[in-house]
Amino acid sequence: MAPMGIRLSPLGVVVFCLLGLGVIYHLYAGMISNRISAFKQGKTVDLRELLALSVEAAVQGGREVKRIREDNTLDEKSKGKTKEGASEKLTLGDLNSHKKMFHLIKNTFPYLQVNSEEHDSTGESETAVWNHVIPAEIAQKVDSREVPAESVTVWIDPLDATQEYTAWAMVGAGANVRARETYSEKAPQVIVSRSHAGKVKGFIGAAFGNDTVIIPAGGAGYKVLALLDPPDDKYDKADVYIHITYIKKWDICAGNAILKALGGHMTTLKGEEIDYRGHEANNGGLLASINMDHKALVEKLPSLDKERG
Repeated sequence: MAPMGIRLSPLGVVVFCLLGLGVIYHLYAGMISNRISAFKQGKTVDLRELLALSVEAAVQGGREVKRIREDNTLDEKSKGKTKEGASEKLTLGDLNSHKKMFHLIKNTFPYLQVNSEEHDSTGESETAVWNHVIPAEIAQKVDSREVPAESVTVWIDPLDATQEYTAWAMVGAGANVRARETYSEKAPQVIVSRSHAGKVKGFIGAAFGNDTVIIPAGGAGYKVLALLDPPDDKYDKADVYIHITYIKKWDICAGNAILKALGGHMTTLKGEEIDYRGHEANNGGLLASINMDHKALVEKLPSLDKERG
């Protein structure tokens, strides 16, 4: 309230406020402009650094899996059933490797979107930050390339000592594995998920003939490497990889990158590119090949009903 005998003019109050705003704008306009500009520019990430960081994260996750195994403290549990009815196991190795990998990436690039199969409900976090040392093998084959951070999503399938990825690739840059010299298009050997080998038999028979060799195997990463020429002989040899049911993106994204870097293809059963944004589910099935006419393979496939697609 104004002192007795003094009346405030409404017009004067408005003018005073406008003058105050003018002074504030004059003092802070430069800072505000810089912040808006920085916001518009956004963050960037160097894909070569991210690749090297991912390799280091896998190494640290693997060491944690080994430690848990040697200490015999797996604490195995079941997360439930897959859509094919197989039990989804969860061990302390899964959780600890998740923490090592997830937090190393987030601590180094906190503005990146990182999605992991596992979730830690303890609230504990790792403080490790990457040392930015790029392995010579990557430095020699891959050039630095910065992209907007908002265009990158990292998918993590924590190591669980089953079929871990032992290969890396960066699309358009290089890989540490290679394609085989020959593949059979007329009578391809098809590798499929062990959990639905029975269901996929009729589908593959309709596409390539009832005598087609079907190889059941575990691990999406293993099945991609079976299409390639890996450094040892423990892998099966297949010409095509097919999956006809729901599959999670963290299971397939690394294999997809490896195939693309080598000129191969991984698509839905309809031949569509797999979109790694958004939710975890890829509901369109999967067809993977390399050094083959991928479009012709797609055209050979029979249609799937809605429940099985």
